[in-house]
Amino acid sequence: MTDIKFVKREGALEGRLPVRKLARACVAQCALAAAELGALRAGLAEVPTVRVDDGAVATAFLSERHLLINGRAPVTFAPLSRFWRTTDGWVRTHANYPHHRTRLLDVLGVPDDVAAVEAALAERSALDVEEAVYAAGGLAVALRSPEEWAAHAQATEVAKRPLVEHGRLDAAHVRALPRVDQVGASPLAPAAGLRVLDLTRVLAGPVATRTLALLGADVLRLDAPQLPELPDQHADTGFGKRSTTLDLAADRQTFEELLAAADVVVTGYRPGALDRFGLSPEALAERRPGVVVGQLSAWGGYGPWRGRRGFDSLVQVATGIAALEGSPERPGALPAQALDHGTGYLLAAAVLRALAEQSREGGSRFLRLALARTAQWLTDGVPGGSGTAADDAENAPYGGPEPWLSEADSALGRLRYALSPVSFEGGPADWAGPPVPCGTSAARWA
Repeated sequence: MTDIKFVKREGALEGRLPVRKLARACVAQCALAAAELGALRAGLAEVPTVRVDDGAVATAFLSERHLLINGRAPVTFAPLSRFWRTTDGWVRTHANYPHHRTRLLDVLGVPDDVAAVEAALAERSALDVEEAVYAAGGLAVALRSPEEWAAHAQATEVAKRPLVEHGRLDAAHVRALPRVDQVGASPLAPAAGLRVLDLTRVLAGPVATRTLALLGADVLRLDAPQLPELPDQHADTGFGKRSTTLDLAADRQTFEELLAAADVVVTGYRPGALDRFGLSPEALAERRPGVVVGQLSAWGGYGPWRGRRGFDSLVQVATGIAALEGSPERPGALPAQALDHGTGYLLAAAVLRALAEQSREGGSRFLRLALARTAQWLTDGVPGGSGTAADDAENAPYGGPEPWLSEADSALGRLRYALSPVSFEGGPADWAGPPVPCGTSAARWA
């Protein structure tokens, strides 16, 4: 049995819900999967010892807040991304992207002004706002209690699914992974030599691929040239990666060339949104037998909300988390975007395990995770998680994030950033390189 050393730190990620327990469990799963694949690829007789420190975990789960670029703090939420009172309760909007902000304002028929939006929402019901804004392609979610969410048809569908859905797509031949020493991996890098196409946005997906980059993978992030990206968020999740823009409709040949040599494809768009480009798991496996396809979404690819957009903050509002973390006077939030970060580490763990299984059994693989399912795991108390850790876990005070922050120069400027919490004996302690400006890399493998 693999030895996992836990360091518990009271005060890290404090909340009414067991968010520290969830964060610890997600990172432990990822670190364990990395250590196991590392041992397999290095021909080790024993799996390296894993270390999970609550301080490192808490710092990483707030990485987007700890990032500094030339001393400047990042922009996290736009003025119109917040809670608003309605005639019968509360609604939360997400308007960080210009197109989402425009759609919200068009529905309300008001200018880009906080006071005007506040006055318009105060005259409408929360559910009316939710439906109207979503119908227009924007993002707004009515505050629900846990009981109200449990009675919702989407919650019923979410509850039927496992935390991580996975399976085989075909009977592709075994594709043995080369030993890490044959691809020049030092320190022990479980994903060395593997190529990952990163078609994700915002946080959960980029956290997963950022972790695979830490572990040695060649990660190439693809963004559509017509979709704006938030530069601070891109920087925070871009460590160890390269970044390019690619129009999937106009430049299919380039994508097919990338796919032909890819080991992993990770997508983070709404379920079905990329299918017209031939990016469903089945279509990808048909053209690239042996590929591992990871899919992330907010609400899951099932139920009445399967086609809806969503973000961590909105999932918290819908699933009752915001009500539980708040007060009768005002809704609250988790101490971190833990659904995003936690789901990201779970996906990275699932990819690593799928690669290990594939090297023995063959077959293309698919993996599916949803923030709403991670939210249910949290509200259920994180059953089966590493909350209790080991009886002999070390206990230490939490004095803040400083021990788990580092600095580096980059094309973006001087960066202060959070180190990865994924740690095992002999494994990498930091990324091979800093993030690059969005879209500045060539659309080819390194």
